[in-house]
Amino acid sequence: MTDATELPVPDTVDVRSGPEVSEELLAVLPLLGEWHGEGQAAGPDGDHRFGQWVRFAHDGRGFLSYEARSWRLTDDGQIVGPDFRESGFWRPRGDDEVELLVASPDGWVEIYVGRPRTTTSWELTTDVLARTPDAPDFVSAVRLYGVVEGALLYAVDRARPGQQLRPTMSARLERIR
Repeated sequence: MTDATELPVPDTVDVRSGPEVSEELLAVLPLLGEWHGEGQAAGPDGDHRFGQWVRFAHDGRGFLSYEARSWRLTDDGQIVGPDFRESGFWRPRGDDEVELLVASPDGWVEIYVGRPRTTTSWELTTDVLARTPDAPDFVSAVRLYGVVEGALLYAVDRARPGQQLRPTMSARLERIR
């Protein structure tokens, strides 16, 4: 007996297996894969390190599914426990626009719209940000993603009411598949 559930139409994280890659995905194709690494986050309890696994997959249609799982690390790299988590979809819209839909168990849903900065980097700004009553009160956010020398680098800046955007997290992830 296997622990994995086999789906009749599986996702894939590479271009060599699974369904054919949709031409619509060419604008975000460098993201495709599984990534692993570490980053730094700023939060209400102060700054902290985190480890992270990120997966961008496709099923042959014109979007990437996105999943990110993180775990909190001590200053010397010991795992403390789970940290933030989110999932969503990257939706390319032609050569000059990308939409990102993200949901978090912390109680917010974000819709970003952005543009490629280069063939391997993207800048996205919130168009809509909805939250539950107990979620952190953010009013806007900007995400930068880039594949640089084979690594995925990203930064997220957020703004609270009446405040300017400020860095909240960034990471460097290496491709693991």
